[in-house]
Amino acid sequence: MELDILIEDDRWAALDLASLATRAIEATLQDQNIQAAELSVLGCDDVRIKALNCDFRGKAAATNVLSWPEDDLAPDQDGDAPQVPRPDHTGTIGLGDIAIAYDTCAREAVQQNKPMTDHVTHLLVHGTLHLLGYDHIRDLDATRMEAIEVKILGSMGLPDPY
Repeated sequence: MELDILIEDDRWAALDLASLATRAIEATLQDQNIQAAELSVLGCDDVRIKALNCDFRGKAAATNVLSWPEDDLAPDQDGDAPQVPRPDHTGTIGLGDIAIAYDTCAREAVQQNKPMTDHVTHLLVHGTLHLLGYDHIRDLDATRMEAIEVKILGSMGLPDPY
């Protein structure tokens, strides 16, 4: 796995975002049988993620995590699983980018009475699944995605976040 980490907010460095991201993304890729992938993670604050959310989703609000898949792997409307990503000529699958906001994550962790590292790990798994075509707009898709998240987090020794 090739993982590019960009830290814009120093609080992420203190939390060791690089290690959390590596562990969460590797566990997700292993669960999804992805051998060689390339993606990036941006550790930012609420100001930055609000701007990104506004620019890319038209929502002028901060959020916890955003993802930009390199390819649209979303399933057809019949409720099937997402499409399998295809590697490039080098055998690597370009997945896309994830941005995660420290302020929102910290606030949610306190509100949900969870360790910050557990919450961030869950959101990185969640964001990676979005890059792989999973979504939670429809109830069936949300149920599927949540079950996969719980399984991956369980394999990492973390509790059910729901």
